[in-house]
Amino acid sequence: MTDHVLPAGTTGAAPLTVDVTPESAAWTYSGLQIATLGAGESYTFATGDAEYLVLPLDGAATVSVKDGNQFELAGRSTIFGEVTDYLYLPRGVEATVTSVAGGRYALPNAVASATLAPRYCPADEAIVGLRGAGVMSRQVTNYAIGNPLHTDRLLVCEVITPGGNWSSYPPHKHDEMSETERELEEIYYFEIKGDEHGPGMAFHSTYGTPERPIDVALRVSTGDTALVPHGWHGPCVAAPGYDLYYLNVMAGPGGSEWLSVDDPCYGWLRQTWDDTDVDPRLPYATTRHDA
Repeated sequence: MTDHVLPAGTTGAAPLTVDVTPESAAWTYSGLQIATLGAGESYTFATGDAEYLVLPLDGAATVSVKDGNQFELAGRSTIFGEVTDYLYLPRGVEATVTSVAGGRYALPNAVASATLAPRYCPADEAIVGLRGAGVMSRQVTNYAIGNPLHTDRLLVCEVITPGGNWSSYPPHKHDEMSETERELEEIYYFEIKGDEHGPGMAFHSTYGTPERPIDVALRVSTGDTALVPHGWHGPCVAAPGYDLYYLNVMAGPGGSEWLSVDDPCYGWLRQTWDDTDVDPRLPYATTRHDA
Protein backbone atom coordinates (compact mmCIF):
# COMPACT_ATOMS: atom_id res chain seq x y z
CA MET A 1 0.00 0.00 0.00
CA THR A 2 1.46 3.38 -0.99
CA ASP A 3 -1.34 5.92 -0.43
CA HIS A 4 -2.56 6.06 3.15
CA VAL A 5 -4.62 9.26 2.75
CA LEU A 6 -6.94 9.36 -0.25
CA PRO A 7 -7.99 12.88 -1.31
CA ALA A 8 -11.56 14.03 -1.69
CA GLY A 9 -13.12 12.79 -4.89
CA THR A 10 -11.32 9.43 -4.93
CA THR A 11 -14.04 7.51 -6.71
CA GLY A 12 -14.74 4.30 -8.53
CA ALA A 13 -18.00 5.05 -10.37
CA ALA A 14 -20.62 7.79 -10.34
CA PRO A 15 -22.30 8.74 -8.05
CA LEU A 16 -19.54 7.63 -5.65
CA THR A 17 -17.31 10.34 -4.21
CA VAL A 18 -15.42 7.75 -2.12
CA ASP A 19 -14.87 4.13 -3.11
CA VAL A 20 -12.44 2.20 -0.91
CA THR A 21 -12.43 -1.55 -1.48
CA PRO A 22 -10.22 -4.23 0.05
CA GLU A 23 -8.54 -4.48 -3.34
CA SER A 24 -7.84 -0.75 -3.69
CA ALA A 25 -6.60 -0.58 -0.10
CA ALA A 26 -4.41 -3.68 -0.59
CA TRP A 27 -5.87 -5.38 2.46
CA THR A 28 -8.53 -8.02 3.18
CA TYR A 29 -11.74 -6.87 4.87
CA SER A 30 -12.70 -3.19 5.19
CA GLY A 31 -14.43 -0.99 2.60
CA LEU A 32 -16.35 2.27 2.33
CA GLN A 33 -18.39 4.03 -0.33
CA ILE A 34 -19.95 7.49 -0.15
CA ALA A 35 -22.83 7.91 -2.60
CA THR A 36 -24.05 11.44 -3.44
CA LEU A 37 -27.53 11.51 -5.01
CA GLY A 38 -29.56 14.34 -6.47
CA ALA A 39 -33.31 14.62 -6.06
CA GLY A 40 -34.95 11.47 -7.36
CA GLU A 41 -31.66 9.73 -8.13
CA SER A 42 -30.82 6.14 -7.20
CA TYR A 43 -27.72 4.05 -6.67
CA THR A 44 -27.82 0.27 -7.07
CA PHE A 45 -25.11 -2.00 -5.69
CA ALA A 46 -24.52 -5.68 -4.95
CA THR A 47 -23.08 -6.56 -1.56
CA GLY A 48 -21.22 -9.59 -2.95
CA ASP A 49 -19.21 -11.23 -0.19
CA ALA A 50 -19.51 -8.24 2.18
CA GLU A 51 -22.00 -7.01 4.77
CA TYR A 52 -23.02 -3.34 4.54
CA LEU A 53 -24.64 -0.49 6.39
CA VAL A 54 -26.66 2.16 4.59
CA LEU A 55 -25.93 5.15 6.83
CA PRO A 56 -27.35 8.55 5.79
CA LEU A 57 -24.95 11.48 6.17
CA ASP A 58 -27.68 13.87 5.11
CA GLY A 59 -31.06 13.21 3.56
CA ALA A 60 -33.73 10.54 3.76
CA ALA A 61 -33.78 7.45 1.56
CA THR A 62 -35.76 4.45 0.42
CA VAL A 63 -33.74 1.24 0.19
CA SER A 64 -35.21 -1.50 -1.98
CA VAL A 65 -33.70 -4.97 -1.79
CA LYS A 66 -34.06 -7.18 -4.84
CA ASP A 67 -35.73 -9.91 -2.75
CA GLY A 68 -38.73 -7.60 -2.31
CA ASN A 69 -37.97 -5.96 1.04
CA GLN A 70 -38.19 -2.16 1.17
CA PHE A 71 -36.99 0.09 3.99
CA GLU A 72 -37.62 3.78 4.65
CA LEU A 73 -34.79 5.75 6.28
CA ALA A 74 -35.71 9.10 7.87
CA GLY A 75 -32.04 10.06 7.74
CA ARG A 76 -30.86 13.42 9.02
CA SER A 77 -30.17 16.95 7.82
CA THR A 78 -26.60 17.15 9.12
CA ILE A 79 -23.85 14.99 10.62
CA PHE A 80 -23.22 17.72 13.19
CA GLY A 81 -25.78 17.29 15.94
CA GLU A 82 -28.10 14.61 14.57
CA VAL A 83 -28.13 10.82 14.86
CA THR A 84 -29.63 8.82 12.01
CA ASP A 85 -31.51 5.60 11.55
CA TYR A 86 -29.79 3.13 9.23
CA LEU A 87 -29.97 -0.26 7.57
CA TYR A 88 -27.90 -3.44 7.81
CA LEU A 89 -27.57 -5.51 4.64
CA PRO A 90 -25.99 -8.99 4.54
CA ARG A 91 -23.74 -10.42 1.88
CA GLY A 92 -25.29 -11.76 -1.31
CA VAL A 93 -28.02 -9.16 -1.93
CA GLU A 94 -28.65 -6.37 -4.44
CA ALA A 95 -30.04 -3.08 -3.14
CA THR A 96 -31.09 0.28 -4.55
CA VAL A 97 -30.84 3.50 -2.52
CA THR A 98 -33.24 6.18 -3.77
CA SER A 99 -33.26 9.76 -2.50
CA VAL A 100 -36.43 11.79 -3.07
CA ALA A 101 -34.93 15.17 -2.16
CA GLY A 102 -31.23 14.38 -2.61
CA GLY A 103 -28.64 13.36 -0.04
CA ARG A 104 -25.37 11.65 0.79
CA TYR A 105 -25.12 8.09 2.05
CA ALA A 106 -22.21 6.23 3.60
CA LEU A 107 -21.96 2.53 2.73
CA PRO A 108 -19.42 1.06 5.17
CA ASN A 109 -18.77 -2.61 4.48
CA ALA A 110 -16.69 -5.62 5.45
CA VAL A 111 -16.03 -9.01 3.89
CA ALA A 112 -18.16 -11.43 5.93
CA SER A 113 -17.99 -15.11 6.77
CA ALA A 114 -21.68 -15.48 7.69
CA THR A 115 -24.97 -14.40 6.12
CA LEU A 116 -27.23 -12.54 8.54
CA ALA A 117 -30.69 -11.05 7.99
CA PRO A 118 -31.34 -7.50 6.74
CA ARG A 119 -32.20 -5.26 9.67
CA TYR A 120 -33.63 -1.76 10.02
CA CYS A 121 -31.96 0.07 12.92
CA PRO A 122 -33.80 3.03 14.49
CA ALA A 123 -31.80 6.06 15.54
CA ASP A 124 -32.35 5.37 19.23
CA GLU A 125 -30.28 2.18 18.95
CA ALA A 126 -27.18 4.23 18.20
CA ILE A 127 -25.21 4.79 21.40
CA VAL A 128 -23.95 8.35 21.92
CA GLY A 129 -21.28 9.04 24.54
CA LEU A 130 -18.51 11.43 25.49
CA ARG A 131 -14.88 10.35 25.58
CA GLY A 132 -11.87 12.10 27.06
CA ALA A 133 -11.75 15.43 28.88
CA GLY A 134 -10.41 18.95 28.40
CA VAL A 135 -8.77 19.38 24.98
CA MET A 136 -9.08 15.61 24.46
CA SER A 137 -12.91 15.73 24.64
CA ARG A 138 -14.94 14.30 21.76
CA GLN A 139 -18.35 12.76 21.12
CA VAL A 140 -18.68 9.22 19.81
CA THR A 141 -21.75 7.59 18.24
CA ASN A 142 -21.66 3.81 17.88
CA TYR A 143 -23.72 2.36 15.04
CA ALA A 144 -22.12 -1.08 14.96
CA ILE A 145 -19.96 -1.30 18.09
CA GLY A 146 -21.42 -2.48 21.38
CA ASN A 147 -25.03 -1.65 20.47
CA PRO A 148 -28.03 -3.86 19.58
CA LEU A 149 -26.97 -4.46 15.97
CA HIS A 150 -25.06 -7.74 15.56
CA THR A 151 -22.68 -7.97 12.61
CA ASP A 152 -20.26 -10.66 11.48
CA ARG A 153 -17.17 -8.44 11.19
CA LEU A 154 -18.26 -4.87 10.45
CA LEU A 155 -17.60 -2.18 13.10
CA VAL A 156 -18.80 1.40 12.53
CA CYS A 157 -18.81 4.58 14.62
CA GLU A 158 -18.61 8.32 14.06
CA VAL A 159 -16.81 10.99 16.08
CA ILE A 160 -17.30 14.75 16.48
CA THR A 161 -14.28 16.67 17.79
CA PRO A 162 -14.74 20.36 18.67
CA GLY A 163 -12.31 22.79 17.07
CA GLY A 164 -8.93 22.85 18.83
CA ASN A 165 -9.36 19.41 20.41
CA TRP A 166 -7.38 16.20 19.98
CA SER A 167 -9.21 12.99 19.09
CA SER A 168 -8.14 9.35 18.58
CA TYR A 169 -5.83 10.20 21.45
CA PRO A 170 -3.91 8.66 23.17
CA PRO A 171 -2.68 6.97 19.99
CA HIS A 172 -3.69 3.32 19.92
CA LYS A 173 -3.39 0.29 17.69
CA HIS A 174 -5.27 -2.90 16.87
CA ASP A 175 -3.12 -4.85 14.44
CA GLU A 176 -2.59 -8.22 16.11
CA MET A 177 -4.65 -10.87 17.87
CA SER A 178 -4.19 -11.10 21.65
CA GLU A 179 -6.15 -10.98 24.88
CA THR A 180 -6.14 -7.17 24.76
CA GLU A 181 -6.11 -6.47 21.03
CA ARG A 182 -7.87 -7.45 17.82
CA GLU A 183 -6.49 -7.25 14.30
CA LEU A 184 -8.64 -4.63 12.54
CA GLU A 185 -8.11 -2.64 9.36
CA GLU A 186 -9.52 0.88 9.77
CA ILE A 187 -10.82 3.60 7.47
CA TYR A 188 -11.25 7.22 8.53
CA TYR A 189 -13.58 9.41 6.44
CA PHE A 190 -13.35 13.14 7.32
CA GLU A 191 -15.64 16.14 7.08
CA ILE A 192 -15.04 19.59 8.57
CA LYS A 193 -17.65 22.17 9.56
CA GLY A 194 -16.53 25.10 7.44
CA ASP A 195 -17.82 28.64 7.68
CA GLU A 196 -17.86 31.92 5.78
CA HIS A 197 -14.11 32.22 6.25
CA GLY A 198 -13.19 28.95 4.60
CA PRO A 199 -13.45 25.15 4.57
CA GLY A 200 -11.37 24.50 7.70
CA MET A 201 -8.77 21.81 8.21
CA ALA A 202 -7.62 19.02 10.50
CA PHE A 203 -4.61 16.73 10.89
CA HIS A 204 -4.28 12.96 11.03
CA SER A 205 -1.38 10.77 12.10
CA THR A 206 -0.50 7.09 11.87
CA TYR A 207 2.91 5.72 12.84
CA GLY A 208 4.26 2.22 13.08
CA THR A 209 6.61 0.01 15.01
CA PRO A 210 10.20 -0.91 14.09
CA GLU A 211 8.92 -4.25 12.83
CA ARG A 212 6.09 -2.72 10.75
CA PRO A 213 6.99 0.87 9.85
CA ILE A 214 4.45 3.41 8.61
CA ASP A 215 4.60 7.21 8.92
CA VAL A 216 1.62 9.42 8.03
CA ALA A 217 1.18 12.99 9.29
CA LEU A 218 -1.00 15.02 6.94
CA ARG A 219 -3.51 17.82 6.75
CA VAL A 220 -6.98 16.51 5.88
CA SER A 221 -10.02 18.23 4.41
CA THR A 222 -13.69 17.39 3.89
CA GLY A 223 -14.00 14.23 1.81
CA ASP A 224 -10.52 12.91 2.54
CA THR A 225 -10.12 9.28 3.60
CA ALA A 226 -7.26 7.83 5.65
CA LEU A 227 -6.34 4.13 5.64
CA VAL A 228 -4.86 2.52 8.74
CA PRO A 229 -3.58 -0.97 7.85
CA HIS A 230 -1.53 -1.26 11.07
CA GLY A 231 0.36 0.81 13.60
CA TRP A 232 -0.45 3.45 16.19
CA HIS A 233 -3.06 5.91 14.93
CA GLY A 234 -3.92 9.29 16.36
CA PRO A 235 -4.12 11.99 17.01
CA CYS A 236 -6.76 13.48 14.79
CA VAL A 237 -6.54 17.20 15.58
CA ALA A 238 -9.32 19.65 14.75
CA ALA A 239 -7.94 23.08 13.88
CA PRO A 240 -9.19 25.84 16.22
CA GLY A 241 -12.47 27.28 14.95
CA TYR A 242 -13.46 24.19 12.94
CA ASP A 243 -15.29 21.17 14.31
CA LEU A 244 -14.21 17.83 12.87
CA TYR A 245 -16.35 14.82 11.96
CA TYR A 246 -15.01 11.43 11.04
CA LEU A 247 -16.58 8.08 10.27
CA ASN A 248 -14.62 4.98 11.32
CA VAL A 249 -15.00 1.63 9.54
CA MET A 250 -13.15 -1.38 10.96
CA ALA A 251 -13.02 -5.09 10.18
CA GLY A 252 -10.67 -8.01 10.68
CA PRO A 253 -10.44 -11.77 11.03
CA GLY A 254 -11.51 -11.93 14.67
CA GLY A 255 -15.21 -11.08 14.37
CA SER A 256 -17.08 -7.97 15.51
CA GLU A 257 -15.10 -7.11 18.65
CA TRP A 258 -13.08 -3.93 19.05
CA LEU A 259 -10.06 -4.20 21.35
CA SER A 260 -7.08 -1.83 21.18
CA VAL A 261 -3.99 -0.92 23.18
CA ASP A 262 -2.58 2.55 23.84
CA ASP A 263 0.90 3.63 22.87
CA PRO A 264 2.64 3.26 26.26
CA CYS A 265 4.33 6.64 25.76
CA TYR A 266 0.93 8.38 25.89
CA GLY A 267 -1.46 6.04 27.69
CA TRP A 268 -0.89 7.88 30.99
CA LEU A 269 -2.98 10.77 29.64
CA ARG A 270 -6.16 8.82 30.33
CA GLN A 271 -5.43 9.22 34.05
CA THR A 272 -5.78 13.00 33.70
CA TRP A 273 -9.37 12.76 32.53
CA ASP A 274 -10.75 12.05 36.00
CA ASP A 275 -9.57 15.45 37.26
CA THR A 276 -10.45 17.47 34.15
CA ASP A 277 -13.84 18.70 32.99
CA VAL A 278 -15.30 17.63 29.67
CA ASP A 279 -15.19 20.40 27.06
CA PRO A 280 -18.33 22.53 27.75
CA ARG A 281 -19.12 22.55 24.01
CA LEU A 282 -20.14 18.92 24.45
CA PRO A 283 -22.50 17.17 24.23
CA TYR A 284 -22.98 18.36 20.68
CA ALA A 285 -26.76 19.03 20.81
CA THR A 286 -27.54 15.56 19.49
CA THR A 287 -31.10 15.21 18.24
CA ARG A 288 -33.14 12.65 16.33
CA HIS A 289 -34.03 13.90 12.87
CA ASP A 290 -37.62 12.70 13.27
CA ALA A 291 -38.06 14.06 16.82
